[in-house]
Amino acid sequence: MTTANVSGVHNNEQGPEIAPRRLAIAHTESSDGWGGQEIRILTEAAGMQSRGHRVIVHGAHGSRIVAEAPRFGVPAIALSIGRKRPAGVLAMRRAFRATPFDIVNTHSSTDTWLTAAALRLGSRTRPVLVRTRHVSVPVPNDTATSWLYRKATTRLITTGESLRATLIRDNGIDPARIESIPTGIDGSRFAPGDRLAARAAVGLAAGSRLVGIVATLRSWKGHRYLLDAIARLPDRDVNLVIVGDGPQRAALEAQVDALALRSRVTFAGQQDDVAPWLRALDVFALPSYANEGVPQALLQAMFCGVACVTTDAGAIPEIARNGETALIVAREDAGALADGLGRLLADDALRMRLAADARAFVAPRYGLPAMLDRMEAAFRRALVDAGSP
Repeated sequence: MTTANVSGVHNNEQGPEIAPRRLAIAHTESSDGWGGQEIRILTEAAGMQSRGHRVIVHGAHGSRIVAEAPRFGVPAIALSIGRKRPAGVLAMRRAFRATPFDIVNTHSSTDTWLTAAALRLGSRTRPVLVRTRHVSVPVPNDTATSWLYRKATTRLITTGESLRATLIRDNGIDPARIESIPTGIDGSRFAPGDRLAARAAVGLAAGSRLVGIVATLRSWKGHRYLLDAIARLPDRDVNLVIVGDGPQRAALEAQVDALALRSRVTFAGQQDDVAPWLRALDVFALPSYANEGVPQALLQAMFCGVACVTTDAGAIPEIARNGETALIVAREDAGALADGLGRLLADDALRMRLAADARAFVAPRYGLPAMLDRMEAAFRRALVDAGSP
């Protein structure tokens, strides 16, 4: 007699254990931006491919995720899914009819709605819908959204436990259908290293004290408060490096000039490999004030052994514990941020202790293999929940 467990492995009393079948997984992403969400999708897709699963990413025409997918070794197809229009529904329906999938994992609001509608119309093969929520933006409780989350979606994933708790509390999601799976970090890439060698590699000055941020230049990441905080520091030998690009670039450039910080601020732009930039830092800062799950960049800095100053936005407190793994400061408060930065820069022992304790905390819990294990198990549970073979 053969019985199946959640992982999909079958145990046969008369023979050896049968390996779980390979999955066919489609990811959808309607965003045309580039940040932690898109990087997680491609990193996860590449990891699943390395485990023998078939994975394809469906992105919007002109999107960065489609352009960047070859760098991750992930197949990607551009579809008309950038807006909630009938053409997007038809595009998703054609994609699912052309290629059979077991799972379709949606990531943003638009592609989730388009996918749910496409599956509602039916196709020869109907994949199971899994929705990943990456941000802490509130979800409406209207009838249509309730249908999307409670009926159309078989399983929900969040990138932080606080996001999961909010959906259970505020939207009535069944706790058995939703789980938190934070982004996993590749510990072989993000590891402590020589700070001076890292600075030489990326062209940063060896002698100054260096604060840095790695984040898409969006308003809610709090870059403007970080610039104000740097201007308030009494030590004029403290410089700032901003890694990333985005819609706030022009406004931040103007703020740098208004604060007379041009000689002390480096806009590094988008970087394919942020690890050496993180290793070059004395302190990493992430003054986000909204929308966060468990931020990849904050995890990456902790893996690299860099002391961090951040806020309590979203699911950040799940990894940043004030005085233990980071310093937590008030949101949207440049003065508090300046105090936190100044405290770490002035206290080598505190900075080294926070960096070491943060790495010791996150390394065994937030590695890439752990995320892949949990996502694979979640996909298999979704198939069981949906009654798929």
